[in-house]
Amino acid sequence: MNYRTHIVSSLSEIGQPAWDALVALQPEPNPFLSFAFLHALHESGSATPETGWQPQYIALYDADDALAAALPLYVKGHSYGEYVFDWAWANAYQEHGLDYYPKLLCAIPFTPVTGPRLLARDARARAALVDVLVATQKATDVSSTHVLFPPDDQAQQLAAAGFLLRSGVQFHWMNAGYATFDDFLATLEHKKRKNIRAERRKVRDAGVTLRRVRGPDILDEDWRFFTRCYRNTYAEHFSKPYLNLDFFRRIGKTMPANLMLVIAERDGRPIAASLVVHDATTLYGRYWGALEHVPCLHFEAAYYQPLEFCIEQGIQVFEGGAQGEHKMARGFLPTRTWSAHWLAHPSFANAVERFLEREAGGIDDYIDELNDRNPFRT
Repeated sequence: MNYRTHIVSSLSEIGQPAWDALVALQPEPNPFLSFAFLHALHESGSATPETGWQPQYIALYDADDALAAALPLYVKGHSYGEYVFDWAWANAYQEHGLDYYPKLLCAIPFTPVTGPRLLARDARARAALVDVLVATQKATDVSSTHVLFPPDDQAQQLAAAGFLLRSGVQFHWMNAGYATFDDFLATLEHKKRKNIRAERRKVRDAGVTLRRVRGPDILDEDWRFFTRCYRNTYAEHFSKPYLNLDFFRRIGKTMPANLMLVIAERDGRPIAASLVVHDATTLYGRYWGALEHVPCLHFEAAYYQPLEFCIEQGIQVFEGGAQGEHKMARGFLPTRTWSAHWLAHPSFANAVERFLEREAGGIDDYIDELNDRNPFRT
């Protein structure tokens, strides 16, 4: 079948009904693929050409002008907000007098969550989408193309199209049908169980209480407070926050069923908050911030409260975000992630391929080592 190809600079050119209908056809879609989330990133000024994220989505239409496939693609002028680190590659290009930027990036901005990237209604449309991506990267003046956090099958499809695969590690919690948080604790080793109880006790003894606010009940004052916490945490790490109040307000209005704030209070005033995103099966730890330091409050607001929520709601998986071996002590286990990379320069492509072969062996050993440190009583 012949498809008509459009390169679009705004999701509005595709439209929410067509985009969300295509996302709904994917195996295991997540809220970050929704029109509401992506459009909020663009319209709030968080992911725009001015911030180094130039949308260049690929859309394939059939003879009836129905959307058959699409790819969230950006022209990037830097490597911030990606969580698959290629700074060393960029430095190598610079040392040899070559430009690494601009590059093409297929990803959800600022979101290290595995999910469909080659959005298509069937296998034929998906294969055509890969062909268009390959043709696009060869026809444009970019150093490389990077597809971040695709699922296993799409990673293998990209490898067959000439991409180099890179693996990484995240930490996910799995719900074994726990009835209560204590049921979950009972499955952990004694030391891990004791430490978690001690951490939660420190927060209570500090006079801190926590409340969970579901999306439809989040007030504008809550979003303003959360944004203050979020920005303050970035400032403490001498970094610039990626997101702004307008973004949080937008998703609060357009996707409230997927959101929950955990707000920590002491002496009747809020002092910290975490924001999680969820659907019926998976919860995603996203953002955290505090205006005051309380020992162990981060663990309570960003891990233990969301874990309790997962157990109460029957949510099966809690994805804790990027990196963080400390999550293992709280019942999270290592999970492999993928990214796919194509480099235009033959010599650098060969060098990166050799590097990835060495790195892959190290990742395999690292996962084996982590599994030997399983926190559960087995």
